[in-house]
Amino acid sequence: MLMKKRLAALAVTSLIMAGQALAAEKKVVAVSIPAADHGWTAGIVYHAQAAAKEINAAFPDVEVIVKTSPSATAQVSALEDLSAGRKLDALVILPYTSEELTTPVQAVKDAGTFITVVDRGLNDPSIQDLYLAGDNIAVGRNTAKYMIEKLGGKGNLVVLRGIPTVIDDERIKGFQDAIKDTDLKVLDIQYANWNSDDAFKLMQDYLAKYPQIDAVWANDDDMLLGVLEAVKESGRKDIKLALGGNGMKDIVKKVIDGDAMTPVETPYPPAMIKTAIYMTVANLTGQAPVRGTVKLDAPLITQENAQEYYFPDSPF
Repeated sequence: MLMKKRLAALAVTSLIMAGQALAAEKKVVAVSIPAADHGWTAGIVYHAQAAAKEINAAFPDVEVIVKTSPSATAQVSALEDLSAGRKLDALVILPYTSEELTTPVQAVKDAGTFITVVDRGLNDPSIQDLYLAGDNIAVGRNTAKYMIEKLGGKGNLVVLRGIPTVIDDERIKGFQDAIKDTDLKVLDIQYANWNSDDAFKLMQDYLAKYPQIDAVWANDDDMLLGVLEAVKESGRKDIKLALGGNGMKDIVKKVIDGDAMTPVETPYPPAMIKTAIYMTVANLTGQAPVRGTVKLDAPLITQENAQEYYFPDSPF
């Protein structure tokens, strides 16, 4: 009997040790993303968690850990927590802001971690092994080209920026480069933090300050919702166009319905985080290295093709 108990104890110990060894051999992929503070990031969180669930179920030798952060400072702390006491084989990060996250991500890179950057690039692109984003310059350029056509190349514009990031800079550059040889005049351009409430307040300021506004560009759909509400409350009739970007289902629905003020849209799908996570795991488990830059197209969404971009059950 004693011998059987000892054998049973040894068996249990062996199983525990085997489980620990298997856990130790798992490749760890940390995913660090902003919290769902607006519609687009809600989509990011949704798709990141879906990818983690699918990969953890399909790949027993891979563990994907998703961590959300409500601020840049919190994301820096999250990176420290994720890398404390464990080796990260890969980090997939959508930086809250570019400047504040560049040095912390470099520190993770220096520890031998594969770095995938999504959307909001770092200030030093040499840190990343893989970069995946939409074509932000095209988002701005294609929106501007539509405005030029509809306004006949002249008119007064106001612009709402997001937050200080590489992608915001790229969108603005694409827009400004497209209108520079036209008579479209940007009356004002300020940050509204990719936030509907902030955009509502900023648009109220614009409306009070400028008696003639022909068009508005909010370079994100959450901000566009705030803009549209402010315009509606003002009763102003001079604004011919109010356009955004990112492919929010509420805005795509406006395009489908032939909305006069918001007749077009540009896509920037939050599902890109899921693509990035899968590509990162492929680099760890596949037979070929995954490196470089992947950019998603930003074709103009019109009433003719809008159904292809309309997903009413999505969180964004």
